[in-house]
Amino acid sequence: MKTHKVNRVRPFSAFIDACVKEPYSFARLLKDIIAGITVGIIAIPLAMALAIGSGVPPQYGLYTAAIAGIVIAVSGGSRYSVSGPTAAFVVILYPVSQQFGLSGLLIATLMSGVILVVMGLARFGKLIEYIPVSVTLGFTSGIAITIATMQVKDFFGLELAHVPETYIDKVIALGSALPTIHLGDTLIGLTTLFVLIYWPKLNLRLPGHLPALIAGTAVMGIVNMFGHDVATIGSQFSYILPNGTTGQGIPPILPQFVLPWNLPSSNTSLELNWSTVSALLPAAFSMAILGAIESLLCAVVLDGMTGKKHHSNGELVGQGVGNIVAPFFGGITATAAIARSAANVRAGATSPVSAIVHSLLVLLTLLVLAPFLSYLPLAAMSALLLIVAWNMSEARKVIDLIRHAPKDDIIVLILCLSLTVLFDMVIAITIGIVLASLLFMRRIANMTKITESSYTDDDKQLLVVRVNGPLFFAAAERIFNELRERSKGYKTIIMQWDAVPVLDAGGLHAFQHFVTDVKGDTHVIVCDIPFQPLKTLARARVTPIEGTLNFYPSLQKALDDLELIQ
Repeated sequence: MKTHKVNRVRPFSAFIDACVKEPYSFARLLKDIIAGITVGIIAIPLAMALAIGSGVPPQYGLYTAAIAGIVIAVSGGSRYSVSGPTAAFVVILYPVSQQFGLSGLLIATLMSGVILVVMGLARFGKLIEYIPVSVTLGFTSGIAITIATMQVKDFFGLELAHVPETYIDKVIALGSALPTIHLGDTLIGLTTLFVLIYWPKLNLRLPGHLPALIAGTAVMGIVNMFGHDVATIGSQFSYILPNGTTGQGIPPILPQFVLPWNLPSSNTSLELNWSTVSALLPAAFSMAILGAIESLLCAVVLDGMTGKKHHSNGELVGQGVGNIVAPFFGGITATAAIARSAANVRAGATSPVSAIVHSLLVLLTLLVLAPFLSYLPLAAMSALLLIVAWNMSEARKVIDLIRHAPKDDIIVLILCLSLTVLFDMVIAITIGIVLASLLFMRRIANMTKITESSYTDDDKQLLVVRVNGPLFFAAAERIFNELRERSKGYKTIIMQWDAVPVLDAGGLHAFQHFVTDVKGDTHVIVCDIPFQPLKTLARARVTPIEGTLNFYPSLQKALDDLELIQ
């Protein structure tokens, strides 16, 4: 009964538990407001930077943080998670936005939301526990490398007409464009990066993102005084309001309801049909898988920080609902952000209300500060993403794993990292999990041993062995081949199975084949059989065969019966 309660789907569970079942006082509200404002200061520049990195105008990142942030906070299963655009999605969203435009990206986001809801309803929330740390470290580090590479162009102000799709071609193109480096953009990027790195050493409660952007913008003002123009949000992005008014930068209006497939696509004429859905399905599946992993990993981290427990299936449903609703207001793919959620906890949050406050601050920024956001330099935004990429890479954990982990885990880590950078995250995760599973099975199979017992009596031609470990397809054939060699010259073999936790179809087949091989020459006795192997033998209708195969409840009972027979 207890397991059923943990695994069942509980939408809105975090909000209900934190704000309804627990008394919600004014003091808690005040703490949530302070935490929400703190996280909002972090989220506003990051949301814009991540939208730019994903290949769409910056306001769509703000729409995501505002709409998805509220919906997921209310409907999800983790009370401290703060959701919005995250760096992990950049490598998936950018190719989609380039090929299918904004409308295609929003449709893919909507589809990923549906997949997440299905995953939650199917109770897939606990499956995150089966993804090895070498796989998660590998693909997150690979994503971090890719994101960092994508920021080189704007950070140095390089003149690059076209950014190639493959990673190797990107590196070659960026190397070829290095002679076009712009000193003004580089100074802005370095200044922003310097403040971001050293601000935490001041031990101030104010997050470093805002001071870093202010410093970068100040350097831009100095650079402009010397007649050097630099790329800004206002110079690179424009908008058209519903009344036909055009402008540069970010529109000073709230997100508007619009059908995602009706948005104009800059690169191609997109029609909502089965062909479009089929073309976007692989990307949508990638978004859903990554969103599930990111949100549940974030929830686990927050559980460790707070001592509270999240509801994994409810969190998947909440993330899915957020990604279904957000595209109708211009929101791109969203998931829980570990850095922002951790900052939320450190700022004193007590419930999902803090995440709602963070989203309301984003909406307020759209109305009040949109004209000023247009002056932010792209080099400073790139510096923000470089720091995000560094934090996401978890370089210390990677180095520690390479130094101390078994060789199998190191191989999986390097393979996942390389495949993520060179090919695709889904390919990396799929191959990584398959390889990790095969290596794990090999490791477990090698642990299965047979040891000869002191009851072995050569004079009586009696061999007594104890099988230690699972008799499954990867180990059973080797074990019974070894036993076949050991049993030559013995008339009776007693196998003690008290340390055999599992007998699968492969193990059953190897056992039956062994009994058939020694039939007529050797009497096989199996004793001390645990429940699972006994159940497998019963389902296969394996019964005693006079003079060939017998079963006993204990080794002593088998030895006593042999004494009587002899």
